[in-house]
Amino acid sequence: MAPAATFSLSNWAEPLRQALQPRLRAAVEDAVPRRFAEACIYPLETGGKRVRPLLCLAATQAVGSEPNAATWAAAVAIELVHTYSLVHDDLPAMDDDDERRGRPTVHKAYDDGVAVLVGDALLTAAFEVLARVEDPALAIALVRELSDAAGHRGMIAGQALDIGMEGAVRDLTGLQEVHRRKTGALIRGAVRMGALCGRADAGQLASLTTYGEAVGFAFQLADDVLDADEDQGDDGPPSYVRLLGIEETRRRAESELDWALAALSPMPEAVALRSLATFTVRRDH
Repeated sequence: MAPAATFSLSNWAEPLRQALQPRLRAAVEDAVPRRFAEACIYPLETGGKRVRPLLCLAATQAVGSEPNAATWAAAVAIELVHTYSLVHDDLPAMDDDDERRGRPTVHKAYDDGVAVLVGDALLTAAFEVLARVEDPALAIALVRELSDAAGHRGMIAGQALDIGMEGAVRDLTGLQEVHRRKTGALIRGAVRMGALCGRADAGQLASLTTYGEAVGFAFQLADDVLDADEDQGDDGPPSYVRLLGIEETRRRAESELDWALAALSPMPEAVALRSLATFTVRRDH
């Protein structure tokens, strides 16, 4: 990898995004019937920054390895799960969004039933991809990580809290619990899966877990700053900006960034992870 002084995140990330795309398609392009395969591919081709798979690939590099077949499987699985969650979040029964990244959402391009099945298919395909990892012990470890991150204790639990299954989220503690699970768990899982694929030792895995947790929190803080104008009305969703104010939210995002970067201090190969953390907090869209 290039030294930090000459590292370009865009130059590093773009070839990886391009390499990821056909792998995502391949995971579901044999769906039956053909019309359903097209529907499964549709949300995978709406763009996006691919932050989670990039974190996975960068974590393998951070422990001194190059992304291998297992890393790519983990990156694909993470993005399949993330995309499934967006397809389901967009449904009328959830957030009821008609557009994502400038294109009609799946339930608008097809219908509600198809969107439910597309999400189901993407989620299932993620675990099929991991099951094909050649090292059985590593495959099991990756399945365990993704299950923890995406399942009933992680992302889905966060969604259950977000829709009010324990009442409306009104305070900072409740909001942090939602986002620790709904957003943070999958980001942490992406980092840990990449580390496992790079054969991280216990110390490296602990450092990268701390990094992933901090980046997951910073990601949501930064999102709330970006969405501040949209969410500022009295009937807007709960957000850090509404509870803390925009300047304090920015300060906390920067603090989490500092914490994430400090966790990487013993890892000289973590150039991409450092850049991804900074991008997460300081992006403008």
